[in-house]
Parts: sequence; C-alpha cells; structure tokens
Amino acid sequence: MVRRNPERRAALLDAAIEVLAKEGARGLTFRAVDQQAEVPTGTASNYFANRDDMLKQAGQRVYERLVDEDVIAGGLEGPRDRERVTELMHELVDRVAAFPTGFLALLELRLEATRRPELREVLTLRIRQDVEFNVDYHEKSGLPGDGTMVVLLWLALNWLIVERLTLPDLLTDDQRRDLVTALVDRLLTGQPDEPANPFRAGA
Repeated sequence: MVRRNPERRAALLDAAIEVLAKEGARGLTFRAVDQQAEVPTGTASNYFANRDDMLKQAGQRVYERLVDEDVIAGGLEGPRDRERVTELMHELVDRVAAFPTGFLALLELRLEATRRPELREVLTLRIRQDVEFNVDYHEKSGLPGDGTMVVLLWLALNWLIVERLTLPDLLTDDQRRDLVTALVDRLLTGQPDEPANPFRAGA
C-alpha cells in the first residue's frame, strides 16, 4: 500500500531531484533515493507505485519549490515600465539558478520524456500551465509587452540558464546580465501594435 505522509513524500521527492541532477535519470532508483534521503532501505518504494510514478512526481515537486507567492505578489509592485520588466527577468534568472539541482533535474526529465510517453504527457501539461500562468500574469500586471514577448523571454532565458548551469565559464555574470537587459529591450522595442498571446486560440 502506498503511504500518505506528505512531509516524508516531499523529502523523498527532494532526494529524487538531487539524484536526477547528480546521476541522471538512469541513476534514479528507489535505493538511490533512500540513500540520498538517509532513510531505511525500502522507504521510497512504500511511497511511489513505481519508478515512473516517482519521475512524474519529481517534476511536479520542482515547480512546487520554484513557485514563491511573495515573489509573485512583489512583481505587481513598483512602476509598470521597461526597467521593471528587466528587473523582474534578472530576478527570475537568479531565482531559478539558485535551485540548480531542480533545473538540471527537469532537463533530465525532459530527456527521459522522449522515451516515456506518459512522462512526456505529464511534463507537457505542467510546463504549458507554467507558461500560460506567466502570460496571464504579465497581461494582468499592466507591464509593457504581450504574450508573445513573454513566451520568447521564457524560451531565451531557459537556454541562458542551461548555459549558466552546464557551462558556467562560457559567459561571465556581467555578460549574462547584459544579455538579459538587451533581450528585454529588443523584444519590447519590436512590440506589435496589437497584443498577441501564442497560447490563445486565434492569436
């Protein structure tokens, strides 16, 4: 029978994220998670139906840890101008990069999803929800830029974070900051007259 203790489940999923980041998807086993979490052997197998279940829940857990309600509320404070958008994008990159194992675990899950249709379906749904939330949040915030700009920023900044975590010596911190600033500036400069949302039908 699958156990329900939410605190223990969360701790095991945090351990699974660490294993994914360090050992890759192939290294994610119940035994490896038990060892990472420093719990008795067999604990993880009592909380997850199988390895696929643990993979899917680990992906959800990454997003749970990345969502910060204070940050979301803070994004609606201050001026509604280009400088504020730039500041928020810098904060976003720094916040995600501060949880490197979570981002690397997501990369491993994405690769594993190319071989596991059920995992791909779960990740597609969860990541689509994340992008749509960011588009809606931006459109309601009154900040400059439309939905297409948000998605372009999401795509570009994700790869910038990949470079930062996997090839940290490729760019300096100053170069990365300058690139984020330039990205926001150029995307906002090229805004169309009519707002667009690529996730909305007919956009």
